[in-house]
Amino acid sequence: MSVTIKIVRSKKELKEFVKFPLKLYKDCPYYVPSLYMDEMSTLDAKKNPMARYAQFRLYLAYKNGALAGRVAAIVNTLANESWKHAEVRFGWMDFIDDREVSRALIEAVIAFGKEKGMTSISGPLGFTDFDNEGCVVEGFEDISSYALKYNYPYYAKHFEALGMTKANDWLEYRIFVPSEVPEKVSRTARLVSERYGLHLRKLKRRDLNKVQYGQKVFQLINASYKHLFDFTVLPPEVIDSYVDTYLGLLDLNFVTCVEDQEGKLIAVAVTMPSIARAVQKGRGYLFPFGWWHLIKSMYLKHEEALELLLIAVDPEYRNRGVHAILFNEIIPNLIKGGFRYGESNGEMETNTSVQNIWNIYQKEFKRRRRVFTKAI
Repeated sequence: MSVTIKIVRSKKELKEFVKFPLKLYKDCPYYVPSLYMDEMSTLDAKKNPMARYAQFRLYLAYKNGALAGRVAAIVNTLANESWKHAEVRFGWMDFIDDREVSRALIEAVIAFGKEKGMTSISGPLGFTDFDNEGCVVEGFEDISSYALKYNYPYYAKHFEALGMTKANDWLEYRIFVPSEVPEKVSRTARLVSERYGLHLRKLKRRDLNKVQYGQKVFQLINASYKHLFDFTVLPPEVIDSYVDTYLGLLDLNFVTCVEDQEGKLIAVAVTMPSIARAVQKGRGYLFPFGWWHLIKSMYLKHEEALELLLIAVDPEYRNRGVHAILFNEIIPNLIKGGFRYGESNGEMETNTSVQNIWNIYQKEFKRRRRVFTKAI
C-alpha cells in the first residue's frame, strides 16, 4: 500500500503529531522526549511568536492505515534574508525505518518549499536555534541530554539515500568536573577581571523583567552567535517570549553573568541540572506526576549531569579569556552540588575556539549530529 501524507489541520491531529515519537521510541533507553506542553505551543502558529517570521506546515505520514512518520516544513524568512539563500527547512522529522515513508515526507517538504519559491532544502532544523536541530550520525549508545534530541541510526541513511549531503556538523562532549578550580583558570580569571574592569553579576528573578535583564541575555546571544551556521537573529518580541519560556523556568543559581564597569553585560553562561531522566519518567508530560520529577531534578536532588546550554561572549571580548571568569565561578558550585560531569551543547566542528576551552579538563566525545541539504 502506498504512503498517505496528511496536512495537520486540527488540534487532534497536532496532538497526534506531537505524540508520535513516544510510540516510535517507546523501548529506546537513550531517547528523551520533549515536554508535551512546550511542543504543542511551539507548533501552534497562534502561540509561537516566530510564526510572524516563518511560514510552516505540518505533515503526518500513514502506511497501511497506521501513523508512520511526521515532519514540519518551515520557511524561515529571517534566516533566509540574513544568509542570502532560499531554503525550506525540515524539522520534527521522525519516521519508521521505511524508505517509502521518509521519501514521501521529504517530498512533501520539497513541494511546500517550491510553492514558496525556495531552491534548497536543509534539516533537521527548527524555527530558531533554540529548537531541536541536527540528526545524530555518531554516538548512538548514550542517553541524550534534554536540549539535544536522540534519533535512531537509520535516519542518516535515509537522508543520504534521498541525495542529501552534509551541510554542517556539531560535536557534543562530556566534560568531567575537576576536584578544584584549575590554577590556570583562577589566575586567568583574576588577570582578565583586573585588566578590563569586569565583575560577576548574579541574577535575581525580579531582574529578568524589572530591569529587562532577560532581554539583555538574548541580545548578547544574538551578537555572539550571529556568525554561526544558519543562526536566526531573534527579534525583540521573540526575545520577550523566550525570556519567559527559557530563563523563566531555570534555577538562576546556574546562570552566571559578567559585566563591565558600566554594568554592560559582557558574557553569560547558562546551565541547568540535567532533567533527562526526569522527563523520561514522565514521558514528556507534567501531569499527573511529571512535574514532581522535574522539580526534584532541578531543585532538590540533582542528577549527576549538568547541561551546559550555552556560553555567549560579547564579540569585542572574544578570545580575551573572559570565559575563565565564568568557570572560576561555576566549578566550585558544581563541586558543591555533587555534579560529576557537564554535557556540552552542540559545538560546530569548525569552532575550535570553543572546543579549546575544554582542553584543560578531562573530557570525552559523546555524539556528532549533522544537518543535511540539497538543491530542489
